[in-house]
Amino acid sequence: MVPEPILEIKSILGEGPVWHEDEQALYWLDVFLPAINRLDPERCINRATRLNQPIYAMALRSRGGAIGSFEDGIGFVELGQGTINILGDPKRGQPVNFNDGKCDRRGRFWTGTMAKDWSSPIGGLFRVDQSMNIEQMDGKIILSNGLGWSPDNRTMYFTDFGRRMIYAYDFDADTGTIKARRPFIEISEDAGFPDGLTVDAEGCLWIAHWDGWRVSCYGPDGKVRQVVSMPVQRPTSCAFGGRNFSVLYITSARMGLSEAALADTPLAGSVFAVHTDTAGLPEPKFAA
Repeated sequence: MVPEPILEIKSILGEGPVWHEDEQALYWLDVFLPAINRLDPERCINRATRLNQPIYAMALRSRGGAIGSFEDGIGFVELGQGTINILGDPKRGQPVNFNDGKCDRRGRFWTGTMAKDWSSPIGGLFRVDQSMNIEQMDGKIILSNGLGWSPDNRTMYFTDFGRRMIYAYDFDADTGTIKARRPFIEISEDAGFPDGLTVDAEGCLWIAHWDGWRVSCYGPDGKVRQVVSMPVQRPTSCAFGGRNFSVLYITSARMGLSEAALADTPLAGSVFAVHTDTAGLPEPKFAA
């Protein structure tokens, strides 16, 4: 599986890819530009909607638009317009930022926070339900990152980048509650840090490795099945898309790289596509 650069762009921190099945388009974020991008892969057309504040995570809404995690809190945004309506800010007064987020299959939005110093265990994991209530579900996190759910909805996966760990929780889809957090996959130092992830129809986790030059596929047993070598040092996240959900789209970053490193990796910040031998699942939309 060879990654193809389908959009050569110098994004600072490309993140949060999500496939819009009806539009056959990939939405993705440039966190610090800041912008929401809409990429039409067939026509190779990318349109950026500029925002007035950083956006750290996004999920589509069933009624249109999107829900996201912004500098000022969690709120809604109109795609193509960039108008933001903040619901609330559970991190107010804390030295943290939001980072990554996704909806479960009942349409609740989950997002986490990370310490601004990238090392203090002061981050939290939050859930926004269909009534717009924001509730903290876990804490003592260093750097919140990728989220996903098993196909049977019984397990939720959550990444603490700062600990190089993907955790598994028991997940109750009816109540939207989690319990019994336990280590599931630990990434070794020579493989970088676990960043964004997605789960395919077979229950395998596809994980982007920041500073690891790769995207890895782990089976439901936590063992490596495949490794996709990337031409960039900092792949950030991935999502399945395409007409049969067999294309893995991967975002990347230039953030923090030296001029020498950028000269060696001219595609840093670009969006890539990998044609896989598996299929992903549609990303759920926020149901409120």
